[in-house]
Amino acid sequence: MIELIDTFPNVDVQRTEYKRLLGYPRERVLDGRARELADLARAWYAQHGRPWVYARQVEKLDITNGSILIDSVPFSSPRLLKTLKDANADSAILVAVSAGPEIEAEAQKLWKEEKPDEYFFLEIFGSAVVEHLTTMTGARLCSWAESHNMAVLPHYSPGYPEWDISQQSSLLQLISKSNKLPGPLAVLESGMLRPKKSLLAVFGLTHQTDRVRLTDLTPCDNCSFSPCQYRRTPYKRSLEVLKPETLPSTGSTDEIEVPTLNTSAKYSVNPKALSRWITERLTLTPLPDGSTHALFKYEGSTCTNSGRTIRFHYEVTVGPRADGYPLRDQKCYPAPGDTGHTHMCRYMSNPEHLMVAIAQEKPLLGQPLNDVLAWTRTPSAASCYCEPNSRKHKWGLVLETLHYALVQLENTTPKPTDSLRGSSLPVVPIT
Repeated sequence: MIELIDTFPNVDVQRTEYKRLLGYPRERVLDGRARELADLARAWYAQHGRPWVYARQVEKLDITNGSILIDSVPFSSPRLLKTLKDANADSAILVAVSAGPEIEAEAQKLWKEEKPDEYFFLEIFGSAVVEHLTTMTGARLCSWAESHNMAVLPHYSPGYPEWDISQQSSLLQLISKSNKLPGPLAVLESGMLRPKKSLLAVFGLTHQTDRVRLTDLTPCDNCSFSPCQYRRTPYKRSLEVLKPETLPSTGSTDEIEVPTLNTSAKYSVNPKALSRWITERLTLTPLPDGSTHALFKYEGSTCTNSGRTIRFHYEVTVGPRADGYPLRDQKCYPAPGDTGHTHMCRYMSNPEHLMVAIAQEKPLLGQPLNDVLAWTRTPSAASCYCEPNSRKHKWGLVLETLHYALVQLENTTPKPTDSLRGSSLPVVPIT
């Protein structure tokens, strides 16, 4: 049985998902006033938002006479019923997520102050947070289920097609039986939740994993959690191809490829340095699934002990171009054979704490690589790894170098979606 309570969940909403909910087309790059409003909403929530997640596995799931019994409480949803039956589900997980009441109160305040633009962007960001929390919870449940030889089915909620919203109250009562909800949550007479930026959901569980892998029962199609290692099928929205009718007419009948990197980016580092680094320090390896593995070799020195040389390796895996080059995995560790890092002052005072911090820091994980251009970080000239700002500064250099390298490939390779082979950059062929 699994029970999950999280009062500090990750709310790093992907910019592509936020933009989609705002109603902007995929090819549109937010700039000017729109970018300012989007950043203001994100910054406000980062400071004031109080999101939470609760999930628990039910004790009993029965499907009988066209009804779903969850811990003996009946629910009627033909769509959910069919999903559970088709997958031979034998259990379920009840989930409640909330962006918290603070964002709703702030949005109402902005409306009363006659700031409709600020209201709209914050309101939509609240919806993006709820969607992100649901996605992240699904990914965590997938991880747990995989370790128990089970599979998680797509979530379903009251108010979705073929599940009357009037059953929202019964579902909340069932979830609340544990008396462990981390935040306030209530159902209005209309069936809507308060705070309104909240969601109740049922995730089916099955031991028949082959059915999930081979049918449309997999939740992956609608899951935007790009770095997930349990993904069985691609995220449908990332595979959408724009048709000419969605853009100004060009006189061409071909499908239009959406740019995924800002090819005229302004970097925090001189392009000459980036150009040198992609030749001397960066190696790219194309992977069979269309993603790319990057290895960046960093060299610096300690701030004490006569400036001993330290060498660290950065490994980054970015997803396919069609997905927007999402950051799927990030690692930083001392280069093989390096001993200089043991002479850093923080290492000598508390080695375990420093090395755990270095290993756990994965900035922008899950976000498109393009987001590094808007990542705010404090410049640091220190070559060592003792302070968080120094480590963030180095991660920024690594990700900007990778961004610059991929931009060069897109500018020089006729079909960037095919392969990285044939470029002038250090590319390792697939073996």
